[in-house]
Amino acid sequence: MSTATENKKALKGGEWLIKESAPFDAFTPEEFNEEQQMVKDMCASFLDAEVLPVIDRIDKLESGLMPSLLAKAGEQGLLGTSIPEQYGGLGKDFITSTLVNEGLGGGFSFSVAIAAHTGIGTLPILYFGTDAQKEKYIPKLASGEWKGSYGLTEPNSGSDALGAKTTAKLSDDGKYYILNGQKCWITNGGFADVYTVFAKIDGDKFSAFIIERGFEGFTQGPEEHKMGIKGSSTVQLYFQDCKVPAENLLGEIGKGHIIAFNILNIGRLKLCAAALGGAKRATTTSIQYATTREQFKTAIANFGAIKNKIAEMAIKMWVAESALYRTAKSIDEKEIELQAAGKPFNEALLGAAEEYAIECAMLKVFGSEVLDFVVDEGVQIHGGNGFSDEYIISKAYRDSRINRIYEGTNEINRLLTVDMVLKRAMKGRLDLMGPAMAVSKELMSIPDFGSGDDTPFAKEKKAIVDFKKAILMVAGAAVQKLMMKIESEQEILMNIADMAIATFHAESALLRAMKLVDQRGENACRFELDIMNTYLYDSADGINKSGKDAINAFAEGDEQRMMLLGLKRFTKVDAFNSKDAKRRIAAKLIGENKYPL
Repeated sequence: MSTATENKKALKGGEWLIKESAPFDAFTPEEFNEEQQMVKDMCASFLDAEVLPVIDRIDKLESGLMPSLLAKAGEQGLLGTSIPEQYGGLGKDFITSTLVNEGLGGGFSFSVAIAAHTGIGTLPILYFGTDAQKEKYIPKLASGEWKGSYGLTEPNSGSDALGAKTTAKLSDDGKYYILNGQKCWITNGGFADVYTVFAKIDGDKFSAFIIERGFEGFTQGPEEHKMGIKGSSTVQLYFQDCKVPAENLLGEIGKGHIIAFNILNIGRLKLCAAALGGAKRATTTSIQYATTREQFKTAIANFGAIKNKIAEMAIKMWVAESALYRTAKSIDEKEIELQAAGKPFNEALLGAAEEYAIECAMLKVFGSEVLDFVVDEGVQIHGGNGFSDEYIISKAYRDSRINRIYEGTNEINRLLTVDMVLKRAMKGRLDLMGPAMAVSKELMSIPDFGSGDDTPFAKEKKAIVDFKKAILMVAGAAVQKLMMKIESEQEILMNIADMAIATFHAESALLRAMKLVDQRGENACRFELDIMNTYLYDSADGINKSGKDAINAFAEGDEQRMMLLGLKRFTKVDAFNSKDAKRRIAAKLIGENKYPL
């Protein structure tokens, strides 16, 4: 297996699996510049001053409240962070726009509304619109004068977006497209001014259209009553001979899937960012409760069981943050590279996001599941009070659940992770064959128990290399054994995806820790090293379990025994006292009475 570090050329999407990444190539949150830190602080201040004081009113869907908050966010530039200045935006880099999503992620239903507006409500027009369309719509969306929404899902087409039944037919005079059908679960649908809606022209050409509130034949249903994100406007859209001006066709006829799927790549990463922001605030809420709630004449924060929960929450968030900004920087650098090669801004960012679509899918899964874990444990820390609506952690718990469903369910994203890797390998974009064959040969050799390398982080780096070997071994054998049938073996594919997700995040945590130690020294990084080492230790067991489940599902006899032995070898790590490490992690957060935003 090749582990040569690519110092001069950034790794392509998915290449982390077969090549070693250098710490100095990985961007970390500790490197936010002064302007980015100001943006981060501004987001926190906006939530504290404008959103959280009226959160109960938001949940009651008070008329006009959410649109007014979006307009206020627009006045502060929070709706146009990454929009070019020529269209009224700030023209900031991808890392900064990701930071805004994180910074506003703790705003419950408001976070959903603003993410939908700045993402799927604005980006399709910005990236695929004509000059005239962009000049008409983007400045008003960037300022918040107009609010954006997006209509893709239909009652009978959830994950199968291309199975949409809404139709469009060009009128006899060629002036309008006549739309008929309906869309459901439309965020911001009750108050938006502009909608990107997908329909099939002549029943088969999947295409996108820009639709304005007030178009003839376009109506909305009543607000949906949901388990969580109650303050997020969610309605159905109805089109009955809806007249859409022909010039409002977005992109090319029959190419709507390109718009839908490319926007999703960015949306998945941004969802991870928002989930991280929400998780940080929920953790702070739980820490502050634990330090004030007393049982048996002492704060419950002093109990080992509570410390363990707080530490686990911190570990998962720190690791998620490491992978998030590592990927955001990769996309940012790729965008710059494509622009330097002559690509316009829209093609450059879409191309960069597509390059790292594998990583975006993994981030979506990990980030949404971290938030679910954090709010679940937050309720547990609150005990019976956590089940009361009087405590905000109950709202966080309910609102979290949707994140594992939209932007592609986590099951779909797990399957996509493996599918994209395999397809890139078949197209020659990823050279998996050589590394996979090398791992296969290694299985037949005498186990290498290490060379006694005592250089800094040698054991941790070897563990990551071995985790990657485990993935290549299991995936390679599964493809060879199952061939074309592998697509129907979703359980095996999700096992492999879980191995990949754990490995990518473990490597991201290691790269961040290595970079921080290089900058600050080991003694100043005890907190970060405890987090990294604990996650690495825990990941080994998780990767082993996922690999074992996959192997047992398709292999038998000697092949099975050999692979299980190989898996055991590749997931073996040194003994580690995670209890003490977690106590140190918890002590730091309890001492500060918060998780740093």
